[in-house]
Amino acid sequence: MHRLLAAIVAAGLAAAALPALAELSVFATVPEWGALAAELGGDKVSVYTATNALQDPHHVEAKPSLIARARSADLVVATGADLEAGWLPLVIKQAGNPKIQPGKPGNFEATAFVTLLEKPVRLDRAEGDVHPGGNPHIQTDPRNVARVAEALAARLATLDPDNAAHYQARHKAFAERWTAAIANWEKQAAPLKGTPILVQHAAFTYLEAWLGLKRVAALEPKPGVEPTTAHLTEVLATLQRQPVKMVIRAAYQSDRASQWVAERARINAVALPFTVGGSEAAKDLYGLFDDTIARLLKGM
Repeated sequence: MHRLLAAIVAAGLAAAALPALAELSVFATVPEWGALAAELGGDKVSVYTATNALQDPHHVEAKPSLIARARSADLVVATGADLEAGWLPLVIKQAGNPKIQPGKPGNFEATAFVTLLEKPVRLDRAEGDVHPGGNPHIQTDPRNVARVAEALAARLATLDPDNAAHYQARHKAFAERWTAAIANWEKQAAPLKGTPILVQHAAFTYLEAWLGLKRVAALEPKPGVEPTTAHLTEVLATLQRQPVKMVIRAAYQSDRASQWVAERARINAVALPFTVGGSEAAKDLYGLFDDTIARLLKGM
């Protein structure tokens, strides 16, 4: 009897020592939203990120492992604006999870809460990888991250009302720190205003708008279309008339085209992290912008 009682007490103490289970299971499609969900949720969320910084978020395989994760998710946090159109709808359909279907509270699209740029005048697949709603790469402007954070904190509170105060408090702390960080980044980046640049892919539209960078041309002849030597030669001719300081690309992209142009135009080729994990310094959302601005300033 004493042994049984001792075993029950020991089991109870062991259970008490275990960490509390997370309240919400979050499936983030890309690293920036996984990092933001973790910032806002703290120990009340368990975050799984479907991709990493060295993957092209447009082109991801709908693997069984992703489907299994989506099946148990309480919330999918996606970019939207068709960024994940090639794989996420299939993952959600195959998961058969009613909580995360489009239109349900468990389905969150970040682009719904910001103003999208570069909405195409006409839709034609011949124009390359165009997005009908506008450019989806909103995370390159930290002001957009702030807007998404407010909406995401509210959604977490809706899904987990018992911990609403927790999410509100974490959002308040994040918003205050983030606002101060933006002011600091803008001060640091002041010398970049008006700087002419080349881009490999039209992935930095919001970064350009935020910092006042002037895009002269893109190495891709059309979005998502690999540049040919003939097209790159045309870009070089453009640079004779409109010189630039650097050519920028996302960490996940091959550097072949940008290095080819950089060598011939005698400019710097700059790889930007693009998202959390895209460089050694971009370990979180703050590091993402710290490193982005540092690399741009060095590229000048």
